[in-house]
Amino acid sequence: MITIGIDVGSLTTKAVVYDGKILGTFISRSGHQFERAGIDVFNKVLNIAGVKKEDIDYILSTGYGRYSLPFTNDKVTEITAHARGVNFFYPNVRTIIDIGGQDSKAMRVQNGQVKDFMMNDKCAAGTGRFIEVMAKALSVNSLDEMGKLSLQSKNPAQISSMCTVFAESEVISLFAEKKYSKVDIIAGIHNSIAKRIGGLVRRLGKIEEDVAFVGGVAKNIGVKKALENELKVKIVSPEGDYPQLTGALGAAIIAYERANKK
Repeated sequence: MITIGIDVGSLTTKAVVYDGKILGTFISRSGHQFERAGIDVFNKVLNIAGVKKEDIDYILSTGYGRYSLPFTNDKVTEITAHARGVNFFYPNVRTIIDIGGQDSKAMRVQNGQVKDFMMNDKCAAGTGRFIEVMAKALSVNSLDEMGKLSLQSKNPAQISSMCTVFAESEVISLFAEKKYSKVDIIAGIHNSIAKRIGGLVRRLGKIEEDVAFVGGVAKNIGVKKALENELKVKIVSPEGDYPQLTGALGAAIIAYERANKK
């Protein structure tokens, strides 16, 4: 059996080909046309995995734009998909933090099954979009670069506003007034995100380890370090691009199970 999971996120669309192991992956910007983005990653990941469309037994979509893909067999929520994707890498994880482009989630899981979750989808603060805005304001090129720069900080700035618009103005003012260096401002941004996400996690009750951090923002080592300091726990994340791919992977695994049942 060969299956594909496609995660149509607000900022990026991801696909994973799976046959009991990962055969290929692909990530692309979503843009404003989710169907076109889904078709594009589908065709690209087929080529990368070296398989043909007719070889695929089941396609499952997830994510923000999962209903926009008419060629899939079914849909699944990104919360369910991330839980299964994380379980592939870390079977002992009990708490998952997922920070995506437009929302953030905290999940309590067991054996890859969701037991409870909290979600912030009403405000961009603490999401990938928030960090992109801050990076642009500070002329930083990528999440990876922001993470590395923040680790150099000795005196993190205090960012009082978590509203994306107000925080951007505050960051620009701090930088213009030269009260803090760029690395201290970036560290302050990461700390403010960690405090917001920490509150979301604590609403689930006692923090249960192991704790995993996924989503595109998990590729930022500075946010991961800030979350560890805020929650007082060790946090694990898959290597490379896999923090961003756990939703698509989880969808592919669920698709694999459904295809085998059929």
